[in-house]
Amino acid sequence: MSTEFFIARRYLLAKRKGLFAMITTFIGVAGVALGVAALIVTLAIMDGFQSDIKKKIIDAQAHVTLYGRMQPRDLEVVGASLERDPRVAAHSPFVLGQAILTFDNRSTGVVVKGLDPEREFAVNNLGKSLTRGSWDALSKPVQGAPPAIVLGEELAKNLGLWVGDEAVLVSPQGTAAGLGLLPKMRKFRVAGLLRTGYYEFDNTMAYCSLDAAGDFFGLGGGANGAGIRLKDIAQSGPAAADLRKALGFAYTVKTYADMNQTLFAALKLEKFVMSLVLALIILVATFNIASNLLMMSVEKLRDIGILRAMGAGPAFIRRVFFWEGNLIAVTGITLGVLLGVGLSVFLAVYPVVELPSDIYYVTKVPVQLKLRDILATAAGSYLLCMLSAVYPAVRASKVSPVDAIRYG
Repeated sequence: MSTEFFIARRYLLAKRKGLFAMITTFIGVAGVALGVAALIVTLAIMDGFQSDIKKKIIDAQAHVTLYGRMQPRDLEVVGASLERDPRVAAHSPFVLGQAILTFDNRSTGVVVKGLDPEREFAVNNLGKSLTRGSWDALSKPVQGAPPAIVLGEELAKNLGLWVGDEAVLVSPQGTAAGLGLLPKMRKFRVAGLLRTGYYEFDNTMAYCSLDAAGDFFGLGGGANGAGIRLKDIAQSGPAAADLRKALGFAYTVKTYADMNQTLFAALKLEKFVMSLVLALIILVATFNIASNLLMMSVEKLRDIGILRAMGAGPAFIRRVFFWEGNLIAVTGITLGVLLGVGLSVFLAVYPVVELPSDIYYVTKVPVQLKLRDILATAAGSYLLCMLSAVYPAVRASKVSPVDAIRYG
């Protein structure tokens, strides 16, 4: 144990003059602890929501999506190119288009996706999102019956649809007739309802078979896109770049991050702003540490003068006060980390805060603790605390030993 650390510890633990001095020390430690705990809990909740939203998006989408009008021969060429890539785990063609879904004098715009269920479920987890009905009607159409369609729960709820109901799909791309262009309409039977947990999908998406969608949008057995699942999602960026070079300008290749760039940017900005706001709590606590050290330099003025008279230099006095600030900072940060991690684990295990399931599709707050965030919070807090000790340490080191002994 160094002499400076021994003196700093004695000063911190010794009985102080007056109750106010003890209160300021307690406030300094408690302020740092509460600030660190609040920041850790907030970051854990933000990471939990981000992870939950990202998972729901990936469950409903492919890692990489290829857009471009493809005839049956083009599908074979693109499929062969994808199968040669060792990073590709599965791929599935689809037909994507916009239409108007009408039922019982109510109508809304929808995004229709035609797919092959067997191949599509190898690309994403839509098969696990079904809550009512069955996907079998898409791959096994009934002769003479309307083609099947699977709707998002929110979309079906808004239109009052249920499994077994029949709705009319209207394409904005009209068909030529003797009197001009007429909207193309076709009746579909609701075969199932699904809930991905992501409102944007559940309120706008409608799924039917690849043949039905191709016939409805006039693609004639072709497709206008393909979903790609990779063995490692972290390779989505490089894989998409290589596909752009291999397939040329006739196709557009986007990763899941590209298609949800605005959402991920908003979540990232929200996390940064929340961290910045909560860091102000720690900043306020550092002012308490600075004021506590300044009061101690006045209270221990005679002691400082005696130390200087015994041969202690200004650097020795500065180190004493730096150790003093270090002890307060480490104590507060340690308590804050323990409190923040404990609260985060408690919120993850026990549903203290209940969320409306019809909005968030989760009943408790999602929490995800990351070691990186905990270490960054602790390191940033320690840096702020040590900066607050600079001025009191420098001020105490400049005290004249004669004046300190005479007036201390």
